[in-house]
Amino acid sequence: MPRRTLPFSPWWLVVAAAIAMGSAGLYQFTWSSLRGPIGALFGASETSLGTVFTLFIVFQTVSQVPIGWVRDRYGPRWPLVGGGLCLAGGFALSAVASGVTAVYLAYCFGGIGAGTTYTVGINTAIKWFDARRGLATGLISSMYGAVSFLAIPLIREAVQTDVRGTLLGLSVVAGVGVFIAVPVLRDPSRADDGSDSEERTVEPTVRRDYDWRATLRTWQFWLMYGVFVLASGVSLMVVGKAVSFATQFGFSAATATGSASLIALADATGIFVSGTLSDRFGRETTSAVSLVCSGLALAGAVLAAEAGVGIAVIAALAAMVFLRSPVFSVFPPLVGDYFGPRRSSTNFALLYSAKLWSGVGGGIVASSLIGSVGWSATFLGGAALVVLAGLATFFLRPTEPNVADGPNRHTEGEL
Repeated sequence: MPRRTLPFSPWWLVVAAAIAMGSAGLYQFTWSSLRGPIGALFGASETSLGTVFTLFIVFQTVSQVPIGWVRDRYGPRWPLVGGGLCLAGGFALSAVASGVTAVYLAYCFGGIGAGTTYTVGINTAIKWFDARRGLATGLISSMYGAVSFLAIPLIREAVQTDVRGTLLGLSVVAGVGVFIAVPVLRDPSRADDGSDSEERTVEPTVRRDYDWRATLRTWQFWLMYGVFVLASGVSLMVVGKAVSFATQFGFSAATATGSASLIALADATGIFVSGTLSDRFGRETTSAVSLVCSGLALAGAVLAAEAGVGIAVIAALAAMVFLRSPVFSVFPPLVGDYFGPRRSSTNFALLYSAKLWSGVGGGIVASSLIGSVGWSATFLGGAALVVLAGLATFFLRPTEPNVADGPNRHTEGEL
């Protein structure tokens, strides 16, 4: 086994990446608490506030491809510095903005910062871990929502009295969280074993590292892309419309609020659990079973709503979000398994671009369907799509496991 040159346990990389990831997640998960006060501060319309969040999602998604390319070639530190500046600068610009147009620009910066931090954080696990790649990925990914879940009660209280001060405080927190990770994170060199290889029980195999062109030529990528669009799109519909769904069936405000809160917690815990289970039971099997069960849970939520059982609606919606987590916790290590870890940042960024279509499906398309066919039919249709995505995942198989291709050839565990 090659001598490890990392001067500390690779789990400290996971800790640093998780802190940075939690800082990036503040933009997405605090928006529901900030949008009202920001709208009141600038007299912004509902459409304008929706545009702010849409711009954030778009810039978060599209920034990952170029940033992933840079990170794969030059390491994580300089991209992370840029990401931290964008995260801190976005909140700071929002705090001093004089109108909603400046907030648009601020959340574009925030989207770039979140996308940069996300791709750097998630690919730390892919590049350094093998036997426990799912556990490491799950820990990092889960922090994207978990930190915000803890911070939201404080933010909701603070923003009622001082909107600009709250945004400046978020600027400091986001910036510090990312810059803590900058001196810690690094990528393996060829001299490193590149993973937790002391825990492997199999002999090394020869594996190919795919560049983005080769990745796009594989059927595995496009099947994963389709599954990502379906599962993420339906879950975004559930996350964004859970309160309205409960309200439409006449449930109390407490039931509606409870469903939203439990969904946020389910998101973080589901990502961690599914990533961990994938190390033991296999990534394809874990993803497929979890997604099928996610679709069934959503169907159960509709049946419970029509039967008037509020507690069952809350539990079923939370279960749906908990179980759809493989696209965020298991697919990143699958990218490393199938296409190699050396270019994982670029390749996962390509896969993550599916979130753009997910946003369209979970937002505009879902709203149109609700208006034309109703809540129950729309949610049952979404349940069927998630079940279909899960069944499709059963067909995933590794790409060329023993390919030697000149400069792209490397022994498993060597980066």
